[in-house]
Amino acid sequence: MKSLLIALILVCSLHAHSAVVRRAPDFAFAGAGKKSLRSLNGQPVVLLIADSSKNKKLKKQLKRMRAIYQEFASRGVVIAAAVQQDDGEIPTDIPVVIVNNGPGVAAAYGLTGGFRLTIIGKDGNLDLETDEVVDGTRVREVIQNSFEVQKAMRRESPKRRD
Repeated sequence: MKSLLIALILVCSLHAHSAVVRRAPDFAFAGAGKKSLRSLNGQPVVLLIADSSKNKKLKKQLKRMRAIYQEFASRGVVIAAAVQQDDGEIPTDIPVVIVNNGPGVAAAYGLTGGFRLTIIGKDGNLDLETDEVVDGTRVREVIQNSFEVQKAMRRESPKRRD
């Protein structure tokens, strides 16, 4: 009876965990070397999706991303933008990866118009999705948490016996 109870608790906890974790839809982008989300393998991604490069929320979020980029660029954080309507350059002075097929990416992430901020953790799961502009402190917390969770999950490799 006790082992049945333990098995039931384990199954319930696995089911609850799987309902929370959602894998980020893959997307492609232009550039040398790595050309898709999956190829980034272990790098957090901040994905900004907008209906236009002139979107006010996109512009506001990009201004807040400057400090995030300066803090996390050396740790491999990628900032990417997907625009549904190609109507000019992305208005920023920080390096932003331009995602191919902006309308397709917007649809994959459930955006029909407007703006969406998505943070994809080092594990490829969606850590944050919102249609609102997010304060830089919140973005920093989510990215930092992704690093800490992955560090805690690493296991020491077994020692070799010679």
